[in-house]
Amino acid sequence: MAATRGFGIDVGGSGIKGALVDLDTGEFIGDRLRIDTPQPATPGAVADVVGEIVRHFDWDGPVGVTLPAVVKQGVAHTAANIDPSWIGTDADALFAKRLGRSRDDVAMLNDADAAGLAEMRFGDPAVRSGVVALLTFGTGIGSALFDDGKLMPNTEFGHIEVDGHDGETRAAASVKDREELSYPEWAARVDRYLTVLENLIWPDRFIVGGGVSKKAEKWVPLLTNRTPVVAASLQNNAGIAGAAAAAAEGIEP
Repeated sequence: MAATRGFGIDVGGSGIKGALVDLDTGEFIGDRLRIDTPQPATPGAVADVVGEIVRHFDWDGPVGVTLPAVVKQGVAHTAANIDPSWIGTDADALFAKRLGRSRDDVAMLNDADAAGLAEMRFGDPAVRSGVVALLTFGTGIGSALFDDGKLMPNTEFGHIEVDGHDGETRAAASVKDREELSYPEWAARVDRYLTVLENLIWPDRFIVGGGVSKKAEKWVPLLTNRTPVVAASLQNNAGIAGAAAAAAEGIEP
């Protein structure tokens, strides 16, 4: 039986990635395509890249697109690690026009929310119950909060204050690379960040994603906070898979 297919695009601070997705498993059908995020990452420039990726796959169905931003009813309200001109942009309308689709055929959502939706749908069933916070460590720190699998959209836990600093400016994966921190050095920062966050929301579990989750064995065992921490099942592919599922099912916060 042929897989039920969807298409998702994940817009990040450093790269824009797209792929066909098997909506039964969350796995990619073929390879993904990654193109460097244009600088500056203005709405028009990002839309051009998104259009290029969709044309590459010759996809004519609904498209899910994530942004590192608070997204409500298709409109971006913040701009983390992309150009500030995104604030107030009707992203639904922008991408629908650029892709030649109706507004209903484009699903816009926060990147971490998309990753979380993928983990809830395709990931380990054992991590779906209770209050679960998914955190993506990349250029910044994205967050998604779930209560028994139900999304509480547009949380911005990456920006909580930790010891006088915006949390992601100390503990994002990009900081590890920029400051050339060892895994133990960076894990200590993540540990402090998670401790502050868990004292605010008291979750039952943290799921950690982003590219650095591929090497979870090097840093997750070093964490000492009280809340159990597990690596994302879909690792850095979760955003694309979640976006594709949201588009196929008409889900948009």
